[in-house]
Order: sequence, then C-alpha cells, then structure tokens
Amino acid sequence: MNLFLSRGLLVCLIASFTVCLSPALAKPAHKAPARKSGPRTVTGTAVYYSDKMQGRGLAMKGEKYDSAALTAATHSGFPLGSTVKVTNLSNHKSVTVKVNDRMNPRSKSVIDLSRKAAEEIDLIHAGHARVRVEAQ
Repeated sequence: MNLFLSRGLLVCLIASFTVCLSPALAKPAHKAPARKSGPRTVTGTAVYYSDKMQGRGLAMKGEKYDSAALTAATHSGFPLGSTVKVTNLSNHKSVTVKVNDRMNPRSKSVIDLSRKAAEEIDLIHAGHARVRVEAQ
C-alpha cells in the first residue's frame, strides 16, 4: 500500500511541476514602454562625405553614393529610408535629406551629409557645423 501511495505522490508532484513550468502558463515577459510619438531630435556635429566616395555602395542595398543627391548617413537612431531635417545652428539654414547609409558607431558626428546637402546649409567651407537633426 505504501508503494502505491509513494508512486501516486510522485506522479502528482511531476504533473504539478510540468504544469507550473509550462510556457503557456508562465507569466508574460515585461514589455518595454511604447516610444513617445513625435519627431526625434538630435543635436551635434555634421560633416559631409568626401568626393572620393562618389559611386561607392551604401548601406541601402542597390544604392550608390551620389554627391548631387540630398542624402545622408546617420547612426542607428534614424531608420534607413527615413527622411530627416538638418538645420545648421549657426545660420539657421535647413535641408531635408534621405537616410541611406550608416556611420561608424565610433564617429563623433551625428550625421554625414552628401555634398549637395552640405552646400544647401553652407557647410562646405568650414567642413563641419553644429546642427539639429529632426526625424520627419
């Protein structure tokens, strides 16, 4: 009789552990809070692509760097294919560019503009400028 009770108890314990450890009954993982809506804004230094980059491949598949296009490279904060407004804080000139490349994560700049975009905000002579970058 004791042997049957022991086996029955063992079966009940195994069954209860199986139910408790079942993924369907487990508590849901904590979800991160939803990101606030509205444009994301970053302030920092902008530079522009070297003319040596003309025609080279970019992070967006099938695209090549075109110095005459209004494009830019940013860090991963702005998705590839998105558009951002870049404002030169010293003269308040702005340009809207398409993000089609990624920058080196160790770069101290926040955005790398095409030559055409740099010309639009008077960045060429100085080579760099303090800017505000806003997602559109």
